[in-house]
Amino acid sequence: MIGPAGEFGIHAERWTPRHATIEGWVESLALHHAAAMWPKQITRVTGDDVDGIALDAHEPVPEVRGLADTWWRGSDSWVAV
Repeated sequence: MIGPAGEFGIHAERWTPRHATIEGWVESLALHHAAAMWPKQITRVTGDDVDGIALDAHEPVPEVRGLADTWWRGSDSWVAV
């Protein structure tokens, strides 16, 4: 659903905004598609291991404007959380 401020989200039992804009949601989908097609390696971490991800050499991808998830890009990697 689209929220009153233009954010994209899911409305099931309650309203949960996921992205600040519809464009951010589309950008997130496009990044996910590209990330699934091109890399030589995909690493998935969960739980406490997420805290060990070093993002110092990465910058946020502002186009995504994620509220529940976001992307960072580095010189040779992407990180989605």
